[in-house]
Amino acid sequence: KHYKDFIKGPLYFIIDDCQYIDTLSIEFIKQINNENMEQISLDETDLQLLDELQNDASLTNQELAQRVNTSAPTCLRRVKRLRDAGLIERQIAVLSTEKIADVLGHGLNVIVEITLDRQGAEALDAFEQRAVQDEAVQQCYRVSPGPDFVLVVHALNMPDYLALAQRLFSGDANVRNVKAFFSVKRSKFGARVPMPPRSLTPLLPRTAAR
Repeated sequence: KHYKDFIKGPLYFIIDDCQYIDTLSIEFIKQINNENMEQISLDETDLQLLDELQNDASLTNQELAQRVNTSAPTCLRRVKRLRDAGLIERQIAVLSTEKIADVLGHGLNVIVEITLDRQGAEALDAFEQRAVQDEAVQQCYRVSPGPDFVLVVHALNMPDYLALAQRLFSGDANVRNVKAFFSVKRSKFGARVPMPPRSLTPLLPRTAAR
């Protein structure tokens, strides 16, 4: 296979106590890094598009183009490139918890700290895989120091949470400790990724004109 078939991102090499390094190998490494960096390089317009879309993904292409001061065809092409590159993972609707509570009830928002008994790579991967597949788990983080995982969980009610605890925690012999914090009020919720100030965007890698 071509070397690109095995590469999904930039490669970084640490060379220690080497007496001789082939010049061709160094150039080959540089070529790999440069070619992969070009695939994800962004300019100021790209960053503006990402920022606008993460604030309101319901904008039409025409509205989005006007906000970033570009033509509609260019805007459409750039957004497709960002999606194809995986920078835009998906588009969803954020529901109003206050409004939907009138129909479904407020439910339970729970932050759960999990400590495992065995903490090898296989054990961590096994618990993580089970956690992320559970629909009640909204967010899953590996953390350090302290517990091994922090989960953000939403359950319809206490019986629903107890069922979750049974299938994820009590039923796993490798779970040593569970500490749950039940939210009494959510003051803020968001998923926005901060974009660099415009004064810093010239420092980002540039791509060819599109």
